[in-house]
Amino acid sequence: MTITLITGANKGIGFETAKQLLDLGHTVYIGARDVERGEKAAAELGARFVQLDVTDDTSVTDALATIDSAEGRLDVLVNNAGVLGDGPMDGPNALRVFDTNAVGIVRVTEAALPLLRKSSNPTVVTVSSSMGSFWAVTNPERPEYNLPVALYSASKAAATMLTIQYAKSQPGITFNAIEPGATATDMTAAYGIGRPVEESAKTVVRLATLGPDGPTGTFTDEFGPLSW
Repeated sequence: MTITLITGANKGIGFETAKQLLDLGHTVYIGARDVERGEKAAAELGARFVQLDVTDDTSVTDALATIDSAEGRLDVLVNNAGVLGDGPMDGPNALRVFDTNAVGIVRVTEAALPLLRKSSNPTVVTVSSSMGSFWAVTNPERPEYNLPVALYSASKAAATMLTIQYAKSQPGITFNAIEPGATATDMTAAYGIGRPVEESAKTVVRLATLGPDGPTGTFTDEFGPLSW
């Protein structure tokens, strides 16, 4: 049985990724800040719930301790939690966006490493974004060129870089970052863009189900490696 933790999984891509991995036989832990929403999502899917706020060290530590106590290991971690951060361009908002989208990856990954090392096929997937690609946002032919979300873009560039650096420093664990595709979620509602969440979740599931000989240290979308 594959033990999987997905952060920010009570809705959107995280929720659908949980659903698809459950269908593949994974034991899935839905991590969510809000207990009521998280428990509701887990009950709807037949998953398990852990309260997990990626911006809170104690919450992260407690969540991984719960999984350790129940399972003794973690096979797959999906760093999915994120915020758009399209508010004011100021210090407090920048701290909030980076704390969730980048520092949160460090908190959760560091807490998960001891459990991942107990797995026979430890895998970490970061849900990143081509909005963090210099190549994409400077290309007038790309949709990223016209999206004014500077803090989100910068934090996702950091998320991808963290993933690549983890792949280098943890050679026994597979680390990959994914651009899941523009998806119709609460986060993108204001821009009126995106495809069904089911399609984008498939890209995450592909990386979450790699075998031991799968690639590591990559940044891809459904079509292959992305320039960044």
